[in-house]
Amino acid sequence: MCDRSHIFLYAKNHVLLIISVKAKNHPLPIFSTVYFKNRLFWIAAIIGLLLDRATKFWIVQNFYLSESWPLLPGVFHLTYVINPGAAFSFFKDGGWWLRWLSLAVSAGLMAWAWLQTFINRWQQLGYGFILGGALGNGIDRFASGSVVDFLEFRLIRFPVFNFADIFINVGIVCLLIGSFDLPSFTSKRRKN
Repeated sequence: MCDRSHIFLYAKNHVLLIISVKAKNHPLPIFSTVYFKNRLFWIAAIIGLLLDRATKFWIVQNFYLSESWPLLPGVFHLTYVINPGAAFSFFKDGGWWLRWLSLAVSAGLMAWAWLQTFINRWQQLGYGFILGGALGNGIDRFASGSVVDFLEFRLIRFPVFNFADIFINVGIVCLLIGSFDLPSFTSKRRKN
């Protein structure tokens, strides 16, 4: 019997799992490593989703509906509201279809990240943050038909929003930055 056995599981260049097991003394894996394709995409999506879900949970547990806590009086408040529409209260009356849109966007982004390698880190971050935001608001829509919003800037009378909305917008900014970071194929063709 050998001292160590190595098991390699490989799935379409996406996930590589290496498990090293000491066969004589230890029946459990003592070393495992997982490599993910588009790693920044998945990290951004998980961070966005967890932060969004944690803050919404905290608001629901500690606030009454429409309750407001001034952090900077007259400027920035935490105000618990329910939003049946999209980001920043758009489509308030016809928001039933938004749950399916969230699901389609989330499933599409996850499938794309699994099958496609993004060109640069900005694209990975951008699409990851958009996925985290879409999942965060999508979970709310499927669970209750509306989204928990709580960040309110009263100084500029901006609609109340949440971290999922922030992550979607940060994702769009990352994609814009990433669009300037693409390699220039036309300049390479001219040199040849």
